[in-house]
Amino acid sequence: MFIIQPKDFDTLISALKTRSYLVIGPKVRDNAVIYDEIDVAADLPIGLTDEQDNSRYRLKRSAGGLFFDTSVGPYSWKRYLFPSRAKIMSFIKRGKVLELESDGAGQEKRQYAFLGVRPCELSAMALQDRVFMGAQFADRAYSAKRKGAFIVAVNCTRSGGTCFCASMGTGPGATEGYDITLTELVENDRHCFLAEVGSARGTDVMNDVTRTKASAADVQLARNLVAAAKGSMKKSMNVAGLRELLAENVDSAHWEEVSRRCLMCANCTLVCPTCFCSTVEDTTDLSGEHAERWRRWDSCFTMDFAKVTGGNFRPSPRARYRQWITHKLSWWIEQFGTSGCVGCGRCVTWCPVGIDITAEVRALQSSGVHADA
Repeated sequence: MFIIQPKDFDTLISALKTRSYLVIGPKVRDNAVIYDEIDVAADLPIGLTDEQDNSRYRLKRSAGGLFFDTSVGPYSWKRYLFPSRAKIMSFIKRGKVLELESDGAGQEKRQYAFLGVRPCELSAMALQDRVFMGAQFADRAYSAKRKGAFIVAVNCTRSGGTCFCASMGTGPGATEGYDITLTELVENDRHCFLAEVGSARGTDVMNDVTRTKASAADVQLARNLVAAAKGSMKKSMNVAGLRELLAENVDSAHWEEVSRRCLMCANCTLVCPTCFCSTVEDTTDLSGEHAERWRRWDSCFTMDFAKVTGGNFRPSPRARYRQWITHKLSWWIEQFGTSGCVGCGRCVTWCPVGIDITAEVRALQSSGVHADA
């Protein structure tokens, strides 16, 4: 393990850029931390922290000039791996025949380096890998970007107000899935980063980074800070028996109660790092000589998502909210072998009416199996 000083952080970014990676990391835009291109360390949200609660997000200045003192914001890394809108294929008319012009799979030529990936987000990437890189139905565009992505993870030393990753076993410390992981160390007047290499690519990059060897005390301090973050989480979810409970409560009266508060805005699915629902749009130009097929994000909360020949099989708000939470925490396990929630808390922060998935689970657990009369 190694120590990187703040003044040398740019050597890490430079090492990535010289290997032709497009470096993407946290930066501030419109009073929120989003993910965008990073040129130098000064682009990071240095000296800022966030306040998050149900339906609340605020940035504020913090002491110490920390680089990674904010938790997750409204963006997730799926914005780059599984874009909100992507061309699937295009056609061109030659004579009387409409021929395939492009299948869209080779459009993305850039290789990304994701800087500042939190442990819960690493787990989210692994979940989407199961969806888009399965042996039978692999998405070629996603697979190419995912396999080429260089991951610089950052362990959490402070929990956000809506985080519950400890309950889901996805954080606040990273255990796998990274090329390099960083832990920002602060002790008295000392400020530095503990770097751990997780792959051969990570070793290659670290060879060009200005660093020193870490001590046993540095490693222990990092562990202590991550443990403190785990112990300070304000939210939690008891997942024991949850899969079975939700499967048995499809007719619970609670779905009607929560649907009266839900606006069906789909914010929770859009900010969620694991949701993968999409729809397809076909467009043509006015001449009829050119046509394109695009994939864009959709949500199980939208009315048209469940519309099929013969009607809509999920017509009510209660049915759509029940679908989201039950799929996320129960049926997902049947499909992919794990829960679809990583405990990032985004759905709680960015719900305009403050619906809290952890509170809804507790309400169902406290009532047990409760079917409508």
